[in-house]
Parts: sequence; C-alpha cells; structure tokens
Amino acid sequence: MSNNLDAIAAHGGKLVNRIASPEQKQEFLTKADSLPRVELDERAVSDLEMIAIGGFSPLTGFMNQSDYKRVVSEMRLANGVAWSIPITLSVDEKVANPFKKGDLIRLDNPKGEFIGVLEFSEKYEYDKKAEAINVYRTDEDKHPGVKVVYNQGAVNIAGDVWLLERKENPLFPKYQIDPAESRKMFREQGWKTIVGFQTRNPIHRAHEYIQKCALETVDGLFLHPLVGATKSDDIPADVRMRCYEILLENYYPDDRVILAINPAAMRYAGPREAIFHALVRKNYGCTHFIVGRDHAGVGDYYGTYDAQQIFDEFEPGELGIIPMKFEHAFYCTRTKQMATAKTSPSKKEERIHLSGTKVREMLRRGESPPAEFSRPEVAAELVRAMRVPVKA
Repeated sequence: MSNNLDAIAAHGGKLVNRIASPEQKQEFLTKADSLPRVELDERAVSDLEMIAIGGFSPLTGFMNQSDYKRVVSEMRLANGVAWSIPITLSVDEKVANPFKKGDLIRLDNPKGEFIGVLEFSEKYEYDKKAEAINVYRTDEDKHPGVKVVYNQGAVNIAGDVWLLERKENPLFPKYQIDPAESRKMFREQGWKTIVGFQTRNPIHRAHEYIQKCALETVDGLFLHPLVGATKSDDIPADVRMRCYEILLENYYPDDRVILAINPAAMRYAGPREAIFHALVRKNYGCTHFIVGRDHAGVGDYYGTYDAQQIFDEFEPGELGIIPMKFEHAFYCTRTKQMATAKTSPSKKEERIHLSGTKVREMLRRGESPPAEFSRPEVAAELVRAMRVPVKA
C-alpha cells in the first residue's frame, strides 16, 4: 500500500501487490499438476511481473472486456481512470474453450516453468485491426507492436493474477528495484520531487542534457531503462546497462540519481505509450516524467511531438504526474554546447545530431560516434560490444 509519506500516490490510489504469500504459493504448488495451463510469451511474462509488483497499478490482472474496450477507444478503464495501453492475455480459441468462471489457470513461462496463476473471470473475442489503429495509429504489420497483435490468439482471457514468487533478475539483481522499494528509497533520500526517464537506448549527450535540465528543478532523477522485450535490432540490455553505469560514474552527481531496471516489454505505441510510461513511473513514485521527441516511436508512424501533445488530452492533474516536455537536443557547433532550438541561435548545418539507426550502423562497422554525440567512455563501450566480427 502507498505510504502516506510518499511524494505521490500510486495510480488509482493504492499500490497493487499480487505476489503470492508463502501459504498461497504452497497451495498453488499442490494444485499445479491438476490445473489447466497457458504458456506465456516473453511480453506476457513481463506484464504478469509488472501487475504483481504494482508497476501497472491499479490493474490486478489481465483486462476484462469492459476495461479493454474503453482503453482501446477512450484511453480509460471502465471506471473512468486514465489508462492508455491494453494489458491483455490472448490465446487461441481452442485453448480458451474449456475455461469456466472461477477456474484457476496455471501460467507457465516459455520454458514451461510454473510462475503464476490467473483467477479466470471471462473470455472475449476482440477486433485486432481496431486495436492496431486506435493504439498504434496504423494497421500495418510492419509496425512491431501491430505485428504482435496480429500474431497473438483471437480470444482474450481475463482475471486477477498471482505471481508465484518474485525472483531475482538474473542479469541485473543490483538494479531490480520494485515500486515499493523505489518509493522507500526516495523517502530515505528526502526527495519530494523525482523525475523519471524512460529509455531503451544508451544515453547520449542529448539525453544527458535534458536529464540535467530536469535535475535543475527536481530533487532526484530515476533513470529507468526498459529491459523487457524490444526489437531485435535494439542495443541489448546488458550493453546499455554498462553504458549507464559508466555515465553515472563519470558525469552525474552520485547522490541525485537512482538507476533501476523496468521489467516491462516495449510496445512502440508512440503517444499512447508515453502516457503509459508516465503512469508506470508514477507507480514507482515519480512526480515528473521526461517526454522527449518521438517518445516510444518507431519508423515514421508518429509526429515528432505527438507524444507530448497527447498529454493535453487529459484534464490537469488527472494523470497525477507532471510531464516535462523537451525539444530535440543537439550539439551546437556555434555555441560549442548542447542545446535545443529554444536556446540555440544555430542554423541547421551547425547542429550535430545522429539517429539511433545511424549510430547502430557506425557501431557495427567499429566506428566510434563523435564526442559531440556520445561521451567517449560510452562510445568505447558501445564499439567494443557492438562491433560485428569480420568473417575469415
């Protein structure tokens, strides 16, 4: 439950906890072999985990039809609370057919390990194309989020969930800081205002600039990289984490930043995902959230600042977290510093900014991004990790 000393309440008012108690876990284990099973993919495992630890508060399980329909069409749960992304568990019709209300369903990970339980409440068919167009603003299966929707089962099964146990992250145990813990850390630091930063990429000079601008006005930065499922060409999570460590060690005040992993999967839903990312960080205890250019975007499906404008579709205070909107930052060769169009007198040719795609191409060729784009220690780590071996 959210502590009344926290700077900000969890979304919906209460931090959800759906991790089974030792007694519940034992009860579920004794029934394990007799329960019907559903195998979760990587994204559904992340969703189960995020629901259980309260990262998706107020959700206590996978969405029922009334919540799903209103989220897709209006960005609200059935009770009117703001929510922008459907969190659903989709299966094939033949899998869903035998399930009856009140059934306990065993949830397995892709390795076949028993990791959770769903208290089945309902099943419903849904319109994949309508979900794609509303949530992702396209019905093209080239879009990675849309592709997932098209490839998943035709029936959603709903119900509250329990995570059997909270296991230590095998790659990043030191940075596995769940919402109850992050809130405790913020209180211990005496932070009243905390800005969250979402990333699935290494932090380059532009990101560093907007984070430090934000840090000038709040007590602390919660650097919260996403380590769930991403596109195959995104830079791997372990490489990104090493880059964050290097950067924090050399370029940030050590008492004003907390680095933690976000176990969620990436959906690439652009504007809607910006709202979703903000609400998740609110659950972790953040009071502010940085929204940059093309937040959670992919390809050219979204306008540069669509993800900032969508916040204006909600009443002030309704989201319960303050967006900090930043323009595209770049290195200005005229003023010899990082800047945006709001502060720089430069012309287009005096601005250095590279796309993530261009940087990945450079790294695979073993080329280091320029110092104006990336700190040299970070660039060296990226080159080392990402260089494609030359075949003999």
